[in-house]
Parts: sequence; structure tokens; C-alpha cells
Amino acid sequence: MRERGRTRRLLGLGARTGGALLRTRLGGQADWRALGEALFEGLSELKGPAMKLAQIMAQWDDLLPPDLADELARLQRQAEPMPWASIRETLVAQYGDLDAHFRDIERRPFASASMGQVHRAVTRGGETLVLKVQYPGLAEVLESDLVQVRRLMRLGRWLRVPQARLDALFEELAASLRGELDYHAEAEALARYRARYAHLDALVIPEPLPELSGPRVLAMRHVAGTPLRELEGADAEVRQRLATALADWLTEELFTHGELHADPHAGNFAADPQGRLVIYDLGAVIPVPEARLVAMMRLLEATLAGDPLAMDEALLALGGRQGQGAPLSLYREAAEAVTPLFRPGAQDFADVRIHRRLRELSPKVWAAMDRLQPPADTLLLSRTLNGHYWNLVRLGARLDMHARTRPLLAWARH
Repeated sequence: MRERGRTRRLLGLGARTGGALLRTRLGGQADWRALGEALFEGLSELKGPAMKLAQIMAQWDDLLPPDLADELARLQRQAEPMPWASIRETLVAQYGDLDAHFRDIERRPFASASMGQVHRAVTRGGETLVLKVQYPGLAEVLESDLVQVRRLMRLGRWLRVPQARLDALFEELAASLRGELDYHAEAEALARYRARYAHLDALVIPEPLPELSGPRVLAMRHVAGTPLRELEGADAEVRQRLATALADWLTEELFTHGELHADPHAGNFAADPQGRLVIYDLGAVIPVPEARLVAMMRLLEATLAGDPLAMDEALLALGGRQGQGAPLSLYREAAEAVTPLFRPGAQDFADVRIHRRLRELSPKVWAAMDRLQPPADTLLLSRTLNGHYWNLVRLGARLDMHARTRPLLAWARH
């Protein structure tokens, strides 16, 4: 990874993105598909922070132009892999003689992401493993890339995103990327989660293998699975079992253990042959303080009550509303859009009417950004919950959210 060449490429992509945003601000039409294709090609080759930012943006597919969202979503599915020769260098640095440890290592990865890629391997004893390999040289260029990403993110001001929100998003991204380089912490998280959720029969978490892991290679036992994004046409009963497992696990994570798996993109989840939910990646786990959960549940209660004044009070308590004048009409419309999902009985997460209402509200949300400025310590939490909402949508989940939230709302009152 040559730093100067990366900088030129990143700045070039930034200029192209800025030009598209400027055209829309001046009343013109941007070719979002062409821009998305350029971003896919450039970022999938460069990897690192800018690609991670694009993957985060892809999770906000309810806010982005559809053509751009489609292309960015490809970064979660089809990112170009790093050449085998480069990956092999990292493996040799970890293991020395590869033939002494492995009978075979597949050269083509079955998963490529922003910070590393995953290869199947067979040990000399015949056991199938997966090796998560960090991209060569990534640690050395990370801080330089982050400087360029901060410059690129200034383009968000063309979308009327407040500087405070851009700064918070950058800090979230930087902390997340630095954390993802720590494979020792991820191995510990895998072990902790396996022990903690062993009682959830519908959940599978791969076992880390410390004896075969190192600073830039994380070895795990192989768990076969069909990626979540490929399950939209699967049997309805299987999809509902997965959706229930995901909802149960998230609830226990938050309200029992005060932690949250904070990388919700669909590539990190799969269904094993028994129809259990597989969680592949624990590179991003964040603490969630109880006080934050209480405040969020009070906002939900005010929303379900359709009480805009109580919603504003809850947002102020969260630190998510600043300036003068509460956007009460926006609160009412938001409550009307969200409330149907929490009616008694099983509700359909794939109901397009809900998505349509939320998309229609997007311009009003952007227009109120001078008053609605989510604080840094809720940004990652809200983005994660939003990402899991869309995972439930992809599964066509039918869940009784009324029954699920009643005890949580009661808990928050005490």
C-alpha cells in the first residue's frame, strides 16, 4: 500500500462525490449509479477506512439515493479480494512453514471486508478452520487514511449534516477501525460470547483458536452457513426462527449484559444447516450504559404514546436535541410512522408502508438537523440498531414487538 498513491485515489473519489453533491444542490441531476460504481471499484481495491465508511453509509439505505445505495451495498458482498501473494506473506509471518501446519489453504477468500479477508484452511490433522487475515500494511497506513477520510467527510455539509455529527461519525469510525486491528480483543470477545450465550440453542458463535492466532491472523473453527443476505427466498419458518433468535439475542445483549455487537451488516450473519443464527465477526463490541438504555426506552414510550412534548423531553435528556424550537410536527409524523410496528400481535417488518413513511420523512429530518444532533455516544448505538432493523426486514420478520417491549418499558420506569 503506497501512501501517496492511496491519497491521490481517495482525493479523486472525494472530488467526484463532491461534484455529484454540488450538482444536486444546484438543481441538477447526479448520475448516482456511475458514482456508486466508481466508489465500489476504487474502495474495494484500496480497502481500509474509506471502504468502512462506505459500508456504514450503505446501511442507511433508507436515506441514500437508491442507485448509490445499491452500489455501496456491493461493498458488503463483492469487494475485490487482496491478491493471494500478499495474504500469503502475512500467513508466513505468522506460521513460518505453512505446510507444517496446514494441508491446504484456499487461495480465494470466501469473504472480503474493509480490514481483512477470510480463507478456509485444513490442518495437517484434517480439521477445517477459517483464517481471518488482516490486510498487509494496513496498520501502517491507517492514520494517514483517516486524515483523508476526515477531509472526505466534510462533503457531508452539502447534505446539511451538522459539523458536530460529522465529527462524531469520524470519531466513531476511527475508534472502530483501530479496534478492528486488535485480533486479540476479538478472540477474547468470541470466547466471552460463546460462554455467555451457550444457553441460546438457536445461536452459534465460532470457537477461536488462540494457539493458531496472532496479531494479524485470527483462527477459528469453521462453521458453515448461508449468508443472511441470501435468505430472502428461504423457507418462511426458517426465516422466522432466525429473526426470533436475532431479536432475543439483541435484547439479552443490551438489557442483561450491557454490551452490543456493533457491526450489523448482513455479511456478519448466516444460517447454519440446522437453521441456527451464526455470528461470524466480533471485531466491534461496545459497552452500553444502563442510563443510556433507560433514556432510549423513555423516548420509545413517548413515541408510542404519540406525545411530541414528551418525545422532545426525552431527546433533550439523551443530548440529541439542541437549539431553539422543537420540531413537534416532525415528532408526530415520526410517531405515526413507527407506531404500527408496535401494535399488539405479530407485525410484519417487511411492510413497505412503514419504509415508505420513513423515507418520506428523510428530507424533513435533514431539514431539522440544526436542532437534531445525535451525540457521539449514541451514534454507534443508533446506527447498530438501525442496521439490525434492516436485517429483520431482510428476513421478513414477523414479531410481536408490543409483547417484547412492554417489560422493557416497565424496567425503564424504575
